[in-house]
Amino acid sequence: MSEPITLNVGGKLYTTSLSTLTSFPDSMLGAMFSGKIPTKKDSQGNCFIDRDGKIFRYILNFLRTSHLDLPEDFQEMGLLRREVDFYQIQPLIEALQEKEVELSKAEKNAMLNITLDQKTQTVHFTVREAPQIYSLSSSNMEVFSAHIFSTSCLFLKLLGSKLYYCFNGNLSSISSYLQDPNHLTLDWVASVEGLPEEEYTKQNLKRLWVVPDNKQINSFQVFVEEVLKIAMSDGFCIDSAHPRTSDFMNNKIIRLIRYK
Repeated sequence: MSEPITLNVGGKLYTTSLSTLTSFPDSMLGAMFSGKIPTKKDSQGNCFIDRDGKIFRYILNFLRTSHLDLPEDFQEMGLLRREVDFYQIQPLIEALQEKEVELSKAEKNAMLNITLDQKTQTVHFTVREAPQIYSLSSSNMEVFSAHIFSTSCLFLKLLGSKLYYCFNGNLSSISSYLQDPNHLTLDWVASVEGLPEEEYTKQNLKRLWVVPDNKQINSFQVFVEEVLKIAMSDGFCIDSAHPRTSDFMNNKIIRLIRYK
């Protein structure tokens, strides 16, 4: 064993050996600690790596054991995938891919339930008719809400990669709003004719888009069609027992199931 080395990874300290860090010479860590890439030091003289400190424990343990050990309730696969990609430890990349396939198979039996709500809201805004001349206008706006629950965390991540909020002139994936791995709530509005673009930002109004089709979702009918398309491509089918046909046709409830 070589002399201990203390690393500061994103503010979290780890102590290991040089032989462990260079056990895969072609990796980013192998290059850093063999002198091929210069390393930074913190104020205490520890080697500093500006990456996620919490996730690094799984990477370091893989260097020590050549096994990817994750807790049963691990919920940060996306973050782990990005960190693994940064460190470029090829056997770890392969082990992570195998783990994701294993989790995907375990999630084959799944349920998806979506409850929809819609209301009409009046919005007031100013319209610039000429320099120094403004008029007050108002219009009715459709406001949508979808409460989504799925026993498959992976499906919600898939859904999050397809649906985007449009806000302040930018598109942002709804994945960033996924706080609970099994629940997701979406709130958005339909576009209003004549409403200036800046008013959506001022009034904190988000619109919803589906990518890569670049289609705006302006009605529940379009939303249901797009969700069904994504769900059925992932193996889901309509539950013949629930909900009642009238509820489904009225776009109040969507319940889908998936079997192995």
